[in-house]
Order: sequence, then structure tokens, then C-alpha cells
Amino acid sequence: MAKHSHRFVETFDGFVGYGLDRQTNKNTVQMYLQKFSDDHLMETILERMTDDDLTEIFEITSKMLKKYLTEPEYHQLFLKEEER
Repeated sequence: MAKHSHRFVETFDGFVGYGLDRQTNKNTVQMYLQKFSDDHLMETILERMTDDDLTEIFEITSKMLKKYLTEPEYHQLFLKEEER
């Protein structure tokens, strides 16, 4: 069974755009991130990214994880570790 899910991008049928209101912004960011993480898109874009681009993406995602997840949430939600 797969540990990761991207159901939102497959089922959301609302407005996608940024700047209207917080809920629309959240939906849009979720949609963009799920579409961005598509395996084929990642294979294409990662080959074209510079080392600085890779560092920037890594640093911003790491910053968000540290800022918004507790240590247990990081292990459970991001690393997908099973509880011991």
C-alpha cells in the first residue's frame, strides 16, 4: 500500500487562483504543490534546475517543516514512520 497520497489534486473542482481569500489561496497552494510533485514533472524540472535552485527548494521546504510540524508530526506525517 502506498504511503503517500495526492487525492486533492484529483478531486478538487473549485476555483484555482491566488489572492481572492485565504481558503482559495490554501486550495491553490495545495493544488500547485501536488501537481508540482508529480513524478514526470519532477524528473523534467529537476534536470533543468541549477544547484542554487535545488538548494533553495530544499531550504524552503525544510524551513516549513521545522516551523509548522512538531518533531512527532515530522516523523509521522513527513517521514511516514510507523509509531513504535
